Amino acid sequence: MTGPTADRTAEHLTGHTAEHMTDQAAGRTAASEITGGTSAGVDPHDNRRQALYWRLLARLFDHEEHAALESASLAVVEDIGLPPALLDPMASVDSIVQRHPELAAEFDGLMTPGSGSGSEDGDPEGEGEGDRDRAAEVRRAALVSKVLLNVFASGSGTVTAGQLARWQSDAGWLERALGCRPGDLRGGRAAGGAGTATAGPGAGPTGTGGRGTTPDLSRLIPAIGPELGAIEADLVKRMRLREVLADPRLAAQLTPSMSLIEQLLRDKNNLSGVALANAKALIRRFVDEIAQVLRTQVEKTSVGALDRSVPPKRVFRNLDLDRTIWKNLTNWSPEEERLYVDRLYYRHTARRTTPQRLIVVVDQSGSMVDSMVNCTILASIFAGLPKVDVHLIAYDTQALDLTPWVHDPFETLLRTNLGGGTDGTAAMTLAQPKIAEPRNTVVVWISDFYEWRTEELFQSMAALHRSGAKFIPVGSVTSSGRGSVNPWFRERFKDLGTPVLSGHIRKLVHELKTFLA
Repeated sequence: MTGPTADRTAEHLTGHTAEHMTDQAAGRTAASEITGGTSAGVDPHDNRRQALYWRLLARLFDHEEHAALESASLAVVEDIGLPPALLDPMASVDSIVQRHPELAAEFDGLMTPGSGSGSEDGDPEGEGEGDRDRAAEVRRAALVSKVLLNVFASGSGTVTAGQLARWQSDAGWLERALGCRPGDLRGGRAAGGAGTATAGPGAGPTGTGGRGTTPDLSRLIPAIGPELGAIEADLVKRMRLREVLADPRLAAQLTPSMSLIEQLLRDKNNLSGVALANAKALIRRFVDEIAQVLRTQVEKTSVGALDRSVPPKRVFRNLDLDRTIWKNLTNWSPEEERLYVDRLYYRHTARRTTPQRLIVVVDQSGSMVDSMVNCTILASIFAGLPKVDVHLIAYDTQALDLTPWVHDPFETLLRTNLGGGTDGTAAMTLAQPKIAEPRNTVVVWISDFYEWRTEELFQSMAALHRSGAKFIPVGSVTSSGRGSVNPWFRERFKDLGTPVLSGHIRKLVHELKTFLA
């Protein structure tokens, strides 16, 4: 495990079943399952389900193996027709699904609301159906236990590339069980393993068990995404990354993720030769995957108002059929029942675009790596739009103008230097001369705003806002991450009328597209 926060998350995930179990119930469970008998008034299905969940909790929070729970759980799994490999902590979900493809559909959406029993216990009229539902709950408990144990029992000590890849795959299966795409909760990208080659018949087109959208998990499991990211980051730190990168065979097993990219960016100056080449390949691969997602989001948002000063192109796809008929109705011949068209009308498709300047200022301290990667890629996408002049500045205690490389986020990220303090006044010194026409300028400032010179920086930002430039302070733009923004700045930005934007990167895309339209 990675600490008390991950422990609490794992306990919360199992709590919807375990919270109902008392010490007395646990004693009945062990006795009844090992001996094969049941106590009066105790549902045997409840006993079996509780045995599986007690084993899960014991495995998560106690390093010693409990023989009674292990033997009871094995008997349950074999009795309900599931493979005993479900109880093997070393067996990945991928390997189980490869041997038993029919289980892929059961893992999809396994832990989403409403995926459990559909009948109330104790309903005399539905006793047969209720019994089947409770038996299904036992099967569900076995599958849930497997996913949770593989993800949250991450162990300790040195981690190999294969172990990291296996954990990423198992985390992908947990995300699928929660009704999400693999990678969504850890940073919005598809992970290897889960949801790809092993997708079973129950998987929908998006790899989420037939679900087309990511569900709202805020009430079910608060903040599970950041906890998964924290576990992954811990695994990356425990891996001898330089040795792995130096071996092409081991490097090929790595699946790029935000945690891995952060570690690579921190360590890039200590790499050379084959290790550096493999690191660059992983960064390039991750950048390309994120860029593809962001580019789609940018393209989905309309740009600019129609420019009616530009004559429409006279091609069939622009033909305005309704207007053509309406304008030629006077040429209708009742005798011939025919409409004679004197003139064709076409739709205007050209959009009015004013040259705009987009200045992106990025805090390159380690706590902002997720936002920095996303916004650096986003800046490169906007730089490819017509009549949008994009400038990029990164800073810590010093500022660096990365505008010459803004079209290539890969090269931009290689020139960053994660870590250190933050002095936004250095970045403001570089940004202010770039604001030639404030009304046609938008400044996006990405930071947690824990600055050395708070008052001086805020006054310069307020002056920039009053000049007419569009100022967008950004605290965190990730797919699932959490960010801490200086409350002092947050309150003052709110009073200024420019509240800090945090959350999904789609929010920033919408803000930018609205201004640049």
